[in-house]
Amino acid sequence: MALHQSALRNIAIVAHVDHGKTTLVDAMLWQSGTFRANQEVRERVMDSMDLEREKGITILAKNTSVRYRGVKINIVDTPGHADFGGEVERTLRMVDGIMLLVDAAEGPLPQTRFVLSKALELCLPAIVVINKIDRHDARPREVLDEIYDLFIDLDASESQIDFPVIYSVSKTGSCTLSLESPLTSLTPLFDSILNRIPAPVGDPEASLQAIVTNVNPDSYLGPIAIGRVVQGTVRTRSPVTVCHRDGSMTRASVTALFTFEGLERAEADGAGPGEIVGIAGMTGVGLGESIADAENPLPLNPLHVDEPTMSMEFLANDSPLSGLDGKYVTSRNVRERLMKEATGNLAIKVEETDVTDRFKVHGRGELQMAILIEQMRREGYELAVGMPRVITKTVDGKVHEPFEHVLIDVPEDYIGIVVSKVNSRRGSMTRMINHGSGRVRMEFDAPSRGLIGYRTEFLTDTKGTGILTHLHSGYRPWAGEISHRTTGGIIADRTGRVTGYAVVNLQERGQLFVSPGEDVYCGMIIGENPRDMDLAVNITKEKRLTNIRTSTAEFFEKMTPPRKMSLEECIEFIREDELIEVTPSHLRLRKRILDTDARKRHAAGRE
Repeated sequence: MALHQSALRNIAIVAHVDHGKTTLVDAMLWQSGTFRANQEVRERVMDSMDLEREKGITILAKNTSVRYRGVKINIVDTPGHADFGGEVERTLRMVDGIMLLVDAAEGPLPQTRFVLSKALELCLPAIVVINKIDRHDARPREVLDEIYDLFIDLDASESQIDFPVIYSVSKTGSCTLSLESPLTSLTPLFDSILNRIPAPVGDPEASLQAIVTNVNPDSYLGPIAIGRVVQGTVRTRSPVTVCHRDGSMTRASVTALFTFEGLERAEADGAGPGEIVGIAGMTGVGLGESIADAENPLPLNPLHVDEPTMSMEFLANDSPLSGLDGKYVTSRNVRERLMKEATGNLAIKVEETDVTDRFKVHGRGELQMAILIEQMRREGYELAVGMPRVITKTVDGKVHEPFEHVLIDVPEDYIGIVVSKVNSRRGSMTRMINHGSGRVRMEFDAPSRGLIGYRTEFLTDTKGTGILTHLHSGYRPWAGEISHRTTGGIIADRTGRVTGYAVVNLQERGQLFVSPGEDVYCGMIIGENPRDMDLAVNITKEKRLTNIRTSTAEFFEKMTPPRKMSLEECIEFIREDELIEVTPSHLRLRKRILDTDARKRHAAGRE
């Protein structure tokens, strides 16, 4: 018999990157009394990873809870980027409804569409929150019309389209049900959650079924399986069965049980249907698997995510400067870390190659790969990575490649250059909207490989004023050749240390990436040549000493500062015959074949 757990609600917050959902969660925690009045709490408290706080995005799905009018509301903060779709898909299995947060000026963007489509597929009801209505360029009424269009476009049911609308300013923790009414506290939002989101349904006396959506390591308790109890009741020190993806089952015992109160774990003796719990004692449990009754195990359908669309090569670092910086440098270290990531992230797949120190990692996009690489370097790993490649499929004897739905928002002055650049990358415009505010929104269909390396170029073309977002839209026939980078590299032809004398004399040949005093090696890319050819140079050349005294101050005034690229920019920059050397302290670009003569012979043989 299904019973409603009326004192419980489970809700996920869905939004595009930087639309303010983590800030809204902060306000909900404060106004629900989760924090003491004099308690010191940092901003964006749900962004617990350093990378999340630095980039201002949510990478890992995390949950918290608040209490309002005697009801416990479990809140799950989901990533807003489709590259972390694996996090999104497993998160939505934990909740009974969503809160769709949309910027009052930008409106719904492609990443919003991705997460909302997943929620509507699971028939989850929605509450729409139009945030940042205090922006000078806010257009909440037009944005609400766009949200209705989006729901209709995604084939939402009548009950799903009949959603409550709340207008908010998450920074101040205030909202209102009508644009004509003044802003108040978040009470209207809490009331809407209780009224709109259904209470979990399940029989606490039935056979236990729980879905595992995350596994957190704990040095004392071992792995803690986090998930939702679908039906039945889980109790401490009770025997259970872990149902694995491959159909096998293993017996286990619940050594500790936790629920979530605010941002803390709270020990519990038992938990019923709908509750989000942490269960210790589940050695060997994996994501998407289920925990069932010991005597009568009834496994749930395992969690599946969309297939990866991009791959990158990960190699052990073999440069002349390897081992000087990192703690983990061998191919075995790199392999173990990648396998650990694949176990804990359903959207990542690792494939071993014929070469022992080389691995092919499949994922959703450049951002997801960059986050993985950045996490590894911060953990002390040294490695090398290659250029991202799209994953193709053969359909009816023809090669198909992944395509993206691209949304670009730019000032009117930059329409021409953006259309020209996207067209050169085999993209085609499908829609253009001019809101009359001086900015234009354009939509394109473009192959995924055409967007590799375009983001930095786009920001340069639009002088940092453009917004570029994209979403995987399926596989289509191969679009033809696309030129990736029209410039060459300036390559060091010997190992040594960069000198100021060499920099001043070489900077006219192109943009340099290194400054005096840096160590370089033969085959390292030290700059960008404007021409489409590689240029080997001596960046370690010193000035010959004479008996004539010269002033060095005027000499160094001529020196142009080097271009220092981020990891994402490095990934966009490299070609097929190039690698990024990644260490905890350095990012270096290099050729796969370091020796200049060997590189020339290889190029000649390939031609």
